Amino acid sequence: MNILYLKIKELADIKGVSLAQIERDLNFSNGIISSWKNGRASQDKLSAIADYFNVSTDYLLGRSEEKKSPSEDRENKDLKKFLEDNLDNGMTFGDGEVTEEDREKLEIALTQIFYRYHDKFKKRKNEKGGFKF
Repeated sequence: MNILYLKIKELADIKGVSLAQIERDLNFSNGIISSWKNGRASQDKLSAIADYFNVSTDYLLGRSEEKKSPSEDRENKDLKKFLEDNLDNGMTFGDGEVTEEDREKLEIALTQIFYRYHDKFKKRKNEKGGFKF
């Protein structure tokens, strides 16, 4: 059996899901993961599995023991910068500053927006040098 299949099986056991459930969740054909015991997965399927378990493709392929990808650390730094640029620069509302309770709500909303449009934000950052809208 190859390392990819073993890693997926291990992660599925930890998460408490069956391979069939993963296939359903990811809209894969039935039995495709089991077919990887002696073969290879396509790049798009490998990426989907990595995203499903929130691990790097290098981890799945046995190239790294680190489950998190370096891009995930970069993403966390990007989120922090996005929040600083859009929330921490003296944001006000109406006649006064935003309350701490409102700030927490805005941080949640901005975080959701960041992750929903993360790829677009990365492209904009590269093109314009920042995350501001």
